[in-house]
Amino acid sequence: MTVTIVGSQLGDEGKGGVVDLYGDAADVVVRYQGGDNAGHTVVEGDEEYKLSLVPSGAVRDKVGVLGNGCVVNPETLFDEMDALRERGLDPDVRLARRAHVIFPYHRALDGIEEEAKSDSDAEVGTTGRGIGPTYEDKVGRRGVRVGDLLDPDVLREKLEYVVPQKRALAEEVYGVETGEEFNVDALYEQYREYGERLAAEDMTVDAGDFLGDRIDAGKNVMFEGAQGTVIDIDHGNYPYVTSSNPTAGGAATGTGVSPGVVGGGEVIGIVKAYLTRVGSGPLPTELGGVAGDTPGYDEQGEGENEELAEYIREKGGEYGTVTGRPRRVGWLDVPMLRHAARTNGFTGLAINHVDVLAGLDEVKVGHSYDLDGEELFTMPATTERWGRCEPNFRSFDGWEDVDWDVVAEQGYDAIPANARRYLDYVSEQIDTDIYAVGVGPGREQTVVLDDPFE
Repeated sequence: MTVTIVGSQLGDEGKGGVVDLYGDAADVVVRYQGGDNAGHTVVEGDEEYKLSLVPSGAVRDKVGVLGNGCVVNPETLFDEMDALRERGLDPDVRLARRAHVIFPYHRALDGIEEEAKSDSDAEVGTTGRGIGPTYEDKVGRRGVRVGDLLDPDVLREKLEYVVPQKRALAEEVYGVETGEEFNVDALYEQYREYGERLAAEDMTVDAGDFLGDRIDAGKNVMFEGAQGTVIDIDHGNYPYVTSSNPTAGGAATGTGVSPGVVGGGEVIGIVKAYLTRVGSGPLPTELGGVAGDTPGYDEQGEGENEELAEYIREKGGEYGTVTGRPRRVGWLDVPMLRHAARTNGFTGLAINHVDVLAGLDEVKVGHSYDLDGEELFTMPATTERWGRCEPNFRSFDGWEDVDWDVVAEQGYDAIPANARRYLDYVSEQIDTDIYAVGVGPGREQTVVLDDPFE
């Protein structure tokens, strides 16, 4: 049995909490794309775990796998694993030998290029973690893979080929003075030691074989996506996207199991009851921006919409897990969800942060768009056309703030009636049943209607 967890929006939907929610029944939790630019927050009792690379299942003592579709910063990985061990956990994490490795020069070039783009307002708003440059090297067939760290001779050979190119790019194209992050000898010594630790702890695997053997043995496997559908490199609002495929198809290519395995299981779309994004790019249902974060934002930050955005941002804790950057806030965008449902083939929905909207007199959703005199019910294919879309809003009566712990204990019928009407509308528009409703950050603060592993 497999369950794939996919963000349906722009990331930050609460995927880590849903992985944790259903994690008891999973034997293996697999990250299938992205790197340490992803932020997963898992709350267990009074403990909060902020993870950027280790799969969320580590909090439940599950085997975690970073698939071949991931890009891995070994320093981040070992730091997170050591920190979890200091807190009494014993993470069992395996790395696909085919996964690509992030080097310091990737991080340096990420920042250099983003700075250069800022001069023309073309910056994407990356985390600066070197994700994009690492995927560039992967596609350019000059990357270094996890398996290469285990063979010092291969590692040295590959670094001697690629590092001079990167140094020349930084110095001669961007005019930046370089340091040890572009030094072959220093990089070789550092990453050879990482390879020795990986070997000593027996952490590397052929991901496809490893997972296939467990599925054949009847084990439950959960595939965990990072980011969200609308920042998928192929299906998102390019170029304001990540460099990999967070959509359900990425679970196959990023792990080595077949599309039939993924499609034959459950695919759960994670929805935040409103909308947020970090960084640049269109956001048709935006309530209020964050100064300097997007072209066209009113620096005055005045008006009812901006006050409402700030209220939701503060109540929902809408700051990036990895970067700490304040997230832009908007009403739920239903054309975006229709696009995500078609792209991923959701079999169920988990809708989070319903409690954050409690206390508002009115809650809106963008039901459709107007573009050039035509009503659209899904996202246009180009970012430029999406940026020109005007949302058609539907309004819902707000719902009262209640004791959400009691609601989680009593079940769906205990959710305030107006909130249930809102949830039913989302389910009907996406033609997908709701499996869970998040009414707080903790594992126990979720109304569970269906368990996909049962």
